[in-house]
Amino acid sequence: METKQGNSTRPESSKRGAFLLSAILVIAAVMGGLYGPSLKATAAGTTDLQDSVKTFAQVLSIIQQNYAEPIDTDKVVYDGAIPGMLHVLDPHSNFFDPQEWALQMEQQRGNYYGVGMTIVPRPDENQVEVVSPFPGSPADRAGIKPGDVIAKVDGKSTASMSSLQVADMLKGAKGTVVTITLDREGNPKPIVVNVMRDEIPQSAVQFATILKPGIGYVHVTAFTSENTDSDLADALTKLDYPHLDGLILDLRGNPGGLLMQAVGMADMFLQKDQLVVSHKGRESPERRYYALKGNGGDSIPLVVLINGGTASASEIVSGALQDHDRALIVGSRSFGKGLVQTQYPTDNDTALLLTTARYYTPSGRLIQRDYKNVSIYDYEFNRHPNKEPEVRLTDSGRKVYGGGGITPDVEDPAQKLDPFQTLLLERNVLYPVDIGIGDFTRYFMGTHPTITKDFTVNDAVMSEFLSFLNREDIKYTQQEISDNTIWIKQHIQREALTYTFGLPAGYKISVDDDPQVIRAEELVPQARALYDNAKKIVAERQAAEQAPQR
Repeated sequence: METKQGNSTRPESSKRGAFLLSAILVIAAVMGGLYGPSLKATAAGTTDLQDSVKTFAQVLSIIQQNYAEPIDTDKVVYDGAIPGMLHVLDPHSNFFDPQEWALQMEQQRGNYYGVGMTIVPRPDENQVEVVSPFPGSPADRAGIKPGDVIAKVDGKSTASMSSLQVADMLKGAKGTVVTITLDREGNPKPIVVNVMRDEIPQSAVQFATILKPGIGYVHVTAFTSENTDSDLADALTKLDYPHLDGLILDLRGNPGGLLMQAVGMADMFLQKDQLVVSHKGRESPERRYYALKGNGGDSIPLVVLINGGTASASEIVSGALQDHDRALIVGSRSFGKGLVQTQYPTDNDTALLLTTARYYTPSGRLIQRDYKNVSIYDYEFNRHPNKEPEVRLTDSGRKVYGGGGITPDVEDPAQKLDPFQTLLLERNVLYPVDIGIGDFTRYFMGTHPTITKDFTVNDAVMSEFLSFLNREDIKYTQQEISDNTIWIKQHIQREALTYTFGLPAGYKISVDDDPQVIRAEELVPQARALYDNAKKIVAERQAAEQAPQR
């Protein structure tokens, strides 16, 4: 399934010979045992494999000895040879170095020991900044704020360190204390906090709330944790799900993750024994996954929001709910990632994720978009559905389309940014996603450290905003400000509340002002009618099939 890669740094290779052997074995495994000759391979086939491995070893040896500059052998193989070979196969087969593989395993476990915050490199500076502390985490309790720059960890300067290096320093055994020195806008002196490390659960549910009486909303960010389905179950319990009039399940931007978490999530909404997904491949016989527990007969209307960032496991959930007419799918076409990646741990604490099969929705739709004869860039950023999409039928007989992601029942694409909005986000004046703060809010909160929960952006705040643009030499026209005043005010309000009261307060503003969420609320009655009609049609069909023949 879908995985994430972080930035990493390569240590100097001190055991190049041992590593070279390990790398060659990995390549041999891919070329032979997984994608090469079968057990009935001829001797000639085996010889071809041996010749290929021998050639690779010779080329690498020549590079090591004769290249114009000293080389990092690990980098050549980790970042060059193996990824290059895998990308010839498909866009999603991948190889993880030791740091990336450790991070992947941490994400799957759903928790780790540390301080609990998201950090990123600060644009154009050799610094690492806090995007936001996790709600209720040690970092949150210690008063660390979005936008804080991490200057030192345990007295060691973080200048020129990567965010991954700083993250490693912040992690440690439960109950141990780490000293963090922070630079904060508006504070003339560094802030020093002592934070006791603790277990940090990483919930897959970013935000859950009641939008208006009877209508619940849940945003699931990924399926990388083994706790994704239980995280959703907990959120539904808090929303008193059985007594809701409708639920909006937000899977926008969800890149996917673990197959069984997708199956578990779909199981919560489908009827017992309904098919969730199947997969099959050249050396992988077909396997079908069903709802084992089922929804217990609930018929609460369900609207699912998707977009071009909805991929993999989130497409499995969306496709299953759509094929069984259980949910109304709203938004824009999903990514189209339906390849099964099987994990193969290899030597040297590395791992190979290899495509071994393809996913199909209950109606038989292929989720995967065509990637043959398409560049990696175009595959990622110039996405197009397959030229001849598959046509399948849902349980009630509605047409649905495969071979290019999940097509929504109701097209409602997100509003596109205009050039001025894009400029403000690119210059980091405002933060591009709903978990951090931009440079203006960092400046504003440095001079207005106290706000209330009913804070709104008035004319005085907008005046400061324009002064900030002038100071940063960001050009604008009065028409651009006029056209975008509402958008700017919403962003500043969200960021200021996030800074002062934490992520949930900021999320609430984002969701309340989101046109697609508002549209989803309006479509709840249509989702109810869809599911009621499907149940009626299926019941009539089953009755006809069971009627005695005369």
